Amino acid sequence: MKVPVYNMQGKEVASIDIDEKSLGGEINAALIKQAYVKYHAGTRQGSSKTKNRHEVEGSTRKIYKQKGTGNARHGDRKANLFKGGGHGHHKQKTREDFRLDMPKKMRRKANRNALLAKLVDSEVRIIENWSGLKEVKTKAFEQFLEALKIDRKALVALPMDGASSKNAILSARNIDTVELCRIDQLTAFNMLNNRYLVVAKADLEAWLNGPTSQTGKEAKTAPMGRDATASAPAAPVVKKAAPAKKASK
Repeated sequence: MKVPVYNMQGKEVASIDIDEKSLGGEINAALIKQAYVKYHAGTRQGSSKTKNRHEVEGSTRKIYKQKGTGNARHGDRKANLFKGGGHGHHKQKTREDFRLDMPKKMRRKANRNALLAKLVDSEVRIIENWSGLKEVKTKAFEQFLEALKIDRKALVALPMDGASSKNAILSARNIDTVELCRIDQLTAFNMLNNRYLVVAKADLEAWLNGPTSQTGKEAKTAPMGRDATASAPAAPVVKKAAPAKKASK
């Protein structure tokens, strides 16, 4: 698949070849949805909590005597039947209870497949580099998006260092329809939450050929980016045998 490369003025200056098979070959909607639900659940704060009758602050005095009043038997006013009392089935989950698990290889396949879906729909805008943005100006960045014919929400993937794209970060942070992320944080969730994807050519090539390209057994046996010396197993410690004690006469 040939994808055009644009400059900062929106003119096509080159093209890049992307192998569709390396992105899954065809769109796997079920896999993308599973990854989307997983990433979405990870953003849940999960801090809502209610108190039971033992956690409600107040007196534990019995409100009236057990018999002779004609009323139902009650203890303190913190029971869940009274206003201001505790909840009978109170919420006590934390943010970790909402987290979903998904194997690393499946996540990478889903992220690459989501990029394929964007490419098929012509919703990816690849630019030469970010050095063309000479000044920090929101109006200039809006004109840059208009030159690329972007009229909806856009996800702008920036390089890892941040120094080469400093002007883009400062110029786009005040635009409501623009979401910024680092290229290594590109996932199916933020790609599908935005209509367009804007990325530099070198950053996209690094993402395609980086750790995300390992979707098989090599993702665990020989992962990219790990120091060989750090991953090597430590040498076993051999303990010397203690000298035998002489038998007492």
